[in-house]
Amino acid sequence: MSEQTTIDGIDYGPLAALLGIWEGDKGVDRAPEPDGEERNPYYETLTFVAAGDVTNCEDQVLAVVRFHQVVSRKSNNKVFHDQVGFWMWDAATDTLMETFTIPRGVAVVASGTLASPASLDDELVFTVACDVEGTGIAQSDYMFQNGRTTAFTHTITVKGDQMRYTESTVLDIYEKRSYDHKDVNTLKRVS
Repeated sequence: MSEQTTIDGIDYGPLAALLGIWEGDKGVDRAPEPDGEERNPYYETLTFVAAGDVTNCEDQVLAVVRFHQVVSRKSNNKVFHDQVGFWMWDAATDTLMETFTIPRGVAVVASGTLASPASLDDELVFTVACDVEGTGIAQSDYMFQNGRTTAFTHTITVKGDQMRYTESTVLDIYEKRSYDHKDVNTLKRVS
């Protein structure tokens, strides 16, 4: 795998499949409201850039890809979600990690695995998760008291220039416990 995934001498492994600019207009956001829930159709641009590698504690080496996601409602073309973060891959343990912050006072560190493809032409399935019981979710006092995130799961499936994802953020909000706030979309690599 390393020949097709090496950039500037760094083996990005499965993360190389994410690199580029992706666009999708088939998104659906299912979000909580005080009196129920809303479903918002959306479009987005998701950009992944090779960011190099880092060494932790002299023995863990992580390949790093930086991302920026901008999501707009179809109903009014206004941005309602802007997220920045990193995907990392530890080749020694074959561990994936996603870290990100959103401007609501919430930060996430999720880890997981890649479903092993039979060949490089097969789908790659990235899955990461975390919950509030571990060290994976940090949130402001306000969010902890009013819109607490208790778990997060993200699955991305990539095949060539097509990407699908499902993102689940479990919330305690508006007197609802364990509300599954879900986002799904299908994107195409445009560059």
